[in-house]
Amino acid sequence: MCGIVGLLVKNPSLRPQLGELMVPMMVGMTERGPDSAGLAVFTEPVEQGSYKISLYTGLHVIEWKALLQKLRMATDAKFEIDASGNHAVLTTTGSPAMIQAWLAEKLPQVAVLSVGRCIDLYKDVGAPAEICRRYGFEHLGGTHLVGHTRMATESAVTPAHAHPFTAGHDFCLVHNGSLSNPNLLRRKLEPLGIEFETDNDTEAACRYFEWRLREGDELKTAVQRGFDELDGFYTFLMGTDKELAIVRDAFACKPAIIAETDDYVAIASEFRSLAHLPGVQKAKLFEPKPQEVYAWKV
Repeated sequence: MCGIVGLLVKNPSLRPQLGELMVPMMVGMTERGPDSAGLAVFTEPVEQGSYKISLYTGLHVIEWKALLQKLRMATDAKFEIDASGNHAVLTTTGSPAMIQAWLAEKLPQVAVLSVGRCIDLYKDVGAPAEICRRYGFEHLGGTHLVGHTRMATESAVTPAHAHPFTAGHDFCLVHNGSLSNPNLLRRKLEPLGIEFETDNDTEAACRYFEWRLREGDELKTAVQRGFDELDGFYTFLMGTDKELAIVRDAFACKPAIIAETDDYVAIASEFRSLAHLPGVQKAKLFEPKPQEVYAWKV
């Protein structure tokens, strides 16, 4: 059992309040996921030719300014860094693949959580309220976000196993449920060049969609193809730079509720995480139907 939350603000005046509106949503999912939590927030894209890379160091102590200096010495690319404890968002004009390879060789204790022009990602172990405080989630602004609180049932409680999982650029996925065939998916995808970082079943779903998107599918098409490939129970909430999307399996046994107003679309596993939102009393409330992809554009 886990908790999912998602929020897309249609009203641009609410974008500075995105994190403030989200924190009670995530805290409200504590009973569904007390051991770790994570959040992907999507902002306006950085300028063309630049990328954002979300980094995490865990218990390792990293001097972020020293890291920045080493990167500047290694390449002519431009770098800026916004650090928050053991997390940091690196903005660069350099090649993300080159920077990831450099980090893997020179500083393997630094994990890359996400890459893109819009996405910032944070995840860690601990109670959701503590993680929200630790990284100042209430101060985050942006267009939309995807959050998760985890109750581990099939793999270890570590930051790497926490959600969201990411693939490619500006894509993330969170999951409430359990897949029964992650190892089968792994055996199918690894020979195709898809790399795995954990034994988490959710990562198998994320890597499957990574493959389909790489092959040219739109997100909705990739998810629909997944109906024949992903075996188990799931509610998937996904974010890209352009949209927020949710889908449930054929049995729809994992809960989800959506509240939509003229100002926002809010998604959670239970209504209690939506009850504080402004105007929710007049919102259109509904549960996603089985095997139907719901998506909202930014």
